Amino acid sequence: MNVKKTIMKQVLGTMVMVSFLIACGGGAANENKTEAATTTSPANALSSNPDYQKGLTLVGGSDCLTCHKVNEKNIGPAYKDVAAKYENTEDNVKMLAAKIIKGGAGNWGAIPMTPHPQVKEEDAEAMVKYILLLKK
Repeated sequence: MNVKKTIMKQVLGTMVMVSFLIACGGGAANENKTEAATTTSPANALSSNPDYQKGLTLVGGSDCLTCHKVNEKNIGPAYKDVAAKYENTEDNVKMLAAKIIKGGAGNWGAIPMTPHPQVKEEDAEAMVKYILLLKK
């Protein structure tokens, strides 16, 4: 019975994510496909990185994309700007993961980031690792 619930949650989560992506970024999806098609081998190596894959999946299944985009500022900073600001160190991963869970304000302007207490610390760290891998 637990297996069925888990599968249903995964299917529902995937459906919600796909619906959100269609509603919020139909045009952007085409841009990303074009960008992905023209990438060189370092970018392909990045997409095969397990930290990148896990973090991308977690971010895509969360509400993060409501406020953040990869390449441009939205309500919150672009992920690439976050990656440019913070060095990829264990201390920064833990600090930024704590901000995802507890929320925060002041580092990127007056708009606070909402807390996400439902996100496990391990998942928040995986999200941060993905974001920091986007450094140019």
